[in-house]
Amino acid sequence: MKYEAVLFDMDGTLLDTITDLHDGVNRSLARNGYPLRTMEEIRIFVGGGARQLLRRALPDTVGEAELNEITEEFRAWYGENSCVKTCPYPGVVAAVEALQKAGVKVAVVSNKPDAATKALARQFFPTLPAFGQRDDIPQKPAPEMVWNALKELGVSVDKAVYVGDSEVDVATARNAKMPLLAVCWGFRTRAELVAAGAEHIVDNAEDMLKALL
Repeated sequence: MKYEAVLFDMDGTLLDTITDLHDGVNRSLARNGYPLRTMEEIRIFVGGGARQLLRRALPDTVGEAELNEITEEFRAWYGENSCVKTCPYPGVVAAVEALQKAGVKVAVVSNKPDAATKALARQFFPTLPAFGQRDDIPQKPAPEMVWNALKELGVSVDKAVYVGDSEVDVATARNAKMPLLAVCWGFRTRAELVAAGAEHIVDNAEDMLKALL
């Protein structure tokens, strides 16, 4: 079928954000006296939003109150430093532009904090509406963020597809009752995506565009 709308995850799908995330998490860990994490560990931890990222990076002995404080500290820093080393993956900017030229509505739906999501979208994809994590709406893999974006676009769920790179995105699409196209250039390998239940996986932006059109 021809999709009327494509919703993209951001981290690991449109943008390679791992280095800035790694720098931000390790800054928060160091400032609070906790062991630093490797880039590979951060890659595995990403996907559930900022609080979940810090929960996974911190020792299990850290309580909820301290976790909240460190998360807010991280969010404040990352809000000012989310675009130091971050850049689009090869070919994705051109693919997004091609979708729009074909008349497809495109938007970003991310568990990244809403302010950071919008800031990065303005930087690299200025024509796209962007929806990030907010306190008044459940984050992915709950379907509400996706449904809210589709409502804003004026497209029904049966005429849209979600594109993402992680098990969170697989579950999000399933919960929203919409198809998923998974990409394996991001934060999860093809094997990890298959294990999560992804059925349609692409290796590069050119193949992604062909699948979406």
